[in-house]
Amino acid sequence: MAIAYTRRGLLLGAAALGAAGSLADEDVVGQPLRPWRRGWLDIHHVATGRGDSTLIIGPDGSSLMIDAGASATPPPAGLDIRPGPERRAGEWIGRYARRHLAAARSEPRLDAFLVSHLHPDHIGDVGPDTPPAPSGAYRLTGVSDVAASLPIGLLVDRGYPDYAYPKPWDAPFARNYVAFVRERIRAGGGVERFRVGAADQFALPDVELRNLAANGEVWTGRGTETRRLFPPIASLAKDDLPDENACSTAIRLRYGAFGYFAAGDLTSHDFYGALPWRDVETPAAEAAGPVDVAVAAHHGMFDATGAAVVRALRPRAWIIQGWHAAHPSTDALERMLSTRLYPGPRDVFAAGLSAANELAHKWLTDRLAARQGHLVVRVAPGGERYRIVVTDNRDEADRVLSIWGPWSA
Repeated sequence: MAIAYTRRGLLLGAAALGAAGSLADEDVVGQPLRPWRRGWLDIHHVATGRGDSTLIIGPDGSSLMIDAGASATPPPAGLDIRPGPERRAGEWIGRYARRHLAAARSEPRLDAFLVSHLHPDHIGDVGPDTPPAPSGAYRLTGVSDVAASLPIGLLVDRGYPDYAYPKPWDAPFARNYVAFVRERIRAGGGVERFRVGAADQFALPDVELRNLAANGEVWTGRGTETRRLFPPIASLAKDDLPDENACSTAIRLRYGAFGYFAAGDLTSHDFYGALPWRDVETPAAEAAGPVDVAVAAHHGMFDATGAAVVRALRPRAWIIQGWHAAHPSTDALERMLSTRLYPGPRDVFAAGLSAANELAHKWLTDRLAARQGHLVVRVAPGGERYRIVVTDNRDEADRVLSIWGPWSA
């Protein structure tokens, strides 16, 4: 049976499919997401309503997770935790990863974990009720919750080994993450600093994963050569020090003709021209070049996904990992949708959208392809075509809500 896709997605449900026969190879609206298959590249944007988390399963079954956010911000500013409040966000992420990695290997594990930067919605928050790890050396939240759920091969972040650039962190969530890293090292676990310019730090066979930027250093596009944007820290006034967002890691992934860009909370805001070196997002996007799918940095906030970034990336699909009433901002969403910045059709998918945000700029949010759910990019063997599948995040059944594409890479 042939499936008819429209530009606005697949609307063929399970009942219609049942009348005509079954399709073991295809995802079906109303049915569980089909498992990963060898040769396919799956990129899962896990929607817990508490921050960013992305699970990548490579064509050979190798895996990488980027971030495991567990913000403590409650509604109405934050979104409701999904699937529900009975577990912590990091626990939900770990369970999600185990479910989907089971198709790749008999004993699910993460080959690598990339922490884009040290903020609660990317590594996990801590509070009075955050439980201690069995060792007592740190608390279970976000990344450490995922590590308690399944083994992690290599942990990579921007701050290792001293976590002192541009200045030491004293926030409880940062101290907890560093304590987790120290305990991991004591137990013999692998930890490395993110190497800007490298294309061999993460082992995903048949996939090129290029490290584009971190800590104000950006790949030039030539070999492994990089350039530094940030001036010497000692030369800066206290209020001008680069913050954690500006130090975020950025990557570009390629599988055949397919390209993907993600940059944590990297920003393009240069304080109205006063601090031009703070715009790391634009040179990172220019080094990446056009891609098929791009994650809007900083959850689509006003200070990221600038006009030059949009022009450089030109994706067919934008992903917004929203978890707060401010995600996305009006101006950033308008830029993603603007055909003045680049021509042609595009779709914007939000992993979460608050009612307040929807009301603030309804003329733009009405154009979103999705407003809630896990967002799964499925790239066919060889990377010549891809689609995006939205699944329900209100339970763990992974029921397909809509299918978009397929598009040619």
